[in-house]
Amino acid sequence: MLTPPRTVVRRDGGLYALERALQRRGFRHVAGADEAGRGACAGPLVAAAAVLPEGRRGEIDELADSKLLTPAARERVYQEVVARALAYAVVIIPAEEVDARGLHVCNLAAMRRALASLATRPDYVLTDGFGVDGLDVPGLAVWKGDRVAACVAAASVLAKVTRDRIMVDLDGRFPGYGFAEHKGYITAEHSAALRELGPCREHRFSYVNVAAVSGRDGRPPRARRPASPEPGAAAAGASAERPDEPMEHSGPSGGTVGVALGEQPRPPVSVGEDVVMEGGVR
Repeated sequence: MLTPPRTVVRRDGGLYALERALQRRGFRHVAGADEAGRGACAGPLVAAAAVLPEGRRGEIDELADSKLLTPAARERVYQEVVARALAYAVVIIPAEEVDARGLHVCNLAAMRRALASLATRPDYVLTDGFGVDGLDVPGLAVWKGDRVAACVAAASVLAKVTRDRIMVDLDGRFPGYGFAEHKGYITAEHSAALRELGPCREHRFSYVNVAAVSGRDGRPPRARRPASPEPGAAAAGASAERPDEPMEHSGPSGGTVGVALGEQPRPPVSVGEDVVMEGGVR
């Protein structure tokens, strides 16, 4: 039996070359998955998945890795992805879930759930950097996937815009930290606010810098989060109330947004703390 010829994708083939090559091999619906917020020490981890249409309709002006786009360009691309995608899904992992289960475990679980939530079942999955197990379709982890594959870039924009909007909202609920500007990443201004105010409930207490200013630096990294009221809550003007209902709604074009809770934790993977701004060298 003759084996099919090997598919070669050139690096200079453009953002759509990898998907087009897979589609020529019969994988019609190629899904991409990516996340935003790994390096942040406050706010949720957000993962997204997207399936773009074949042909010209799936080619979106300005589409690129979300970290390479201006905020205004990201918003434009976000609207185009939502309007054109055959399916998309966004999953939000709260900060307390990251503390309880660990960053890497939550990252994989969120991408897995986003892919499983797609209204259009993918024939092939491309993920940014990390392979995702537990899928019933073939897949490939692509280094710098958001700069190589259009569907991964689309997912990166969905995740980044969703998370940025959440952080702007949190800035109004927890003033003083500058969430609207640095989006929860570890900048000099954020670190100064943490030292002055202490952490709020949206910070990740499993992160070394947050644990240090909360007086819990001598405890294990995944020590239980403090009960409300939290350090810094009064100074930051935080409300003592906590909504019981998870953030969840459906979007157009088969899109879904929800909070990923209740999955059984898997053995943690040993990874170093990612404390750089998105777009920095990791």
